[in-house]
Amino acid sequence: MPSRWLTLSFALVLTLTLPLRAEDKVRPVRMGSGIMTFDTVPGWGLGENGKSVIGPTHGSVVIDKAGSIYTSANVGVFVFSPEGKVLRRFVGEDYSNIHDMEIRAEAEGEFIYGARNANAEGIKFRAETGDIVMRLKFPEESGLKLTKFNPTAITVAPNGDIFLSDGYASNHIFKFDKTGKYLKHFGNKGNGLKDFNTAHGMTLDTRYTPPRLLVCDRNHEPRGRLLHYDLEGEFIEEIVSGLLMPTSAAVQGDYVSVPDLQGRVTILDKTNTIVAVLGYNADPAKRGNFNIPQEQWIEGVFSGTHGSYWDKDGNLYVQDWNVSGRIMKLVRVK
Repeated sequence: MPSRWLTLSFALVLTLTLPLRAEDKVRPVRMGSGIMTFDTVPGWGLGENGKSVIGPTHGSVVIDKAGSIYTSANVGVFVFSPEGKVLRRFVGEDYSNIHDMEIRAEAEGEFIYGARNANAEGIKFRAETGDIVMRLKFPEESGLKLTKFNPTAITVAPNGDIFLSDGYASNHIFKFDKTGKYLKHFGNKGNGLKDFNTAHGMTLDTRYTPPRLLVCDRNHEPRGRLLHYDLEGEFIEEIVSGLLMPTSAAVQGDYVSVPDLQGRVTILDKTNTIVAVLGYNADPAKRGNFNIPQEQWIEGVFSGTHGSYWDKDGNLYVQDWNVSGRIMKLVRVK
């Protein structure tokens, strides 16, 4: 065998058998299309040992005016820098099981509103300190006789009115004023045009004037969908149907990101046309699956996307419903 071939063969074997350098193990993955193209940031938000620092996740993501990223895990809320380092955390009974969050700048500062499904309440706390300033329990004055109250989503109108969706129980959406006084409720559980079959996610849709409620009807049969209601609780329209299991929505400008429990994020434009699908998981055994440990994560492939949020530069932060606790940064490709 020619010596040149032996040299090449040895080099190939050596390349295949040498351990990979840390920087070679996981490379960024490009996803999306057109102006909604993103690169992943491998290892974002992990500790120095490369392991998740937040524990199991079934929550949300929001970003404050300074650019700090808040994500809610089962044990509490973790605040990251844009580089993925933990800045502070609010953990313990008062901050556990926050299923959905909204952040809002008010005269007294920035506040986070949270829906706590397992704790049967909505809360409002200061983003900087974690001081809780309001709790929203089931409103007895509604006259409803509910056996369960499991809020899954929360959002706030421009005038401060608060909307809290009981998505894991009655599927009513409760409206309170800015002081927490009960005003009304609307919506019912069912599969009719105006019903909700798991009103799982909800946000203020600022793509329209006046803004509307955008509701993620996750388990509507035969497929999940998005609905618009006005701020008085009146049905406007079904805007997208045929989705899988939409869990939440985040709006920036003319675009809305919609995480899907079946392992993908869908991005819609102002006409509610799908313009990009991110991180789609083609493995039916691993999508919509909470029990995917960190060692089985695949860069650029999601398993159970649950929350998302845009930063000022159009980058996306995405959280998976995940046993190890997964949050990912997707950098917008200019």
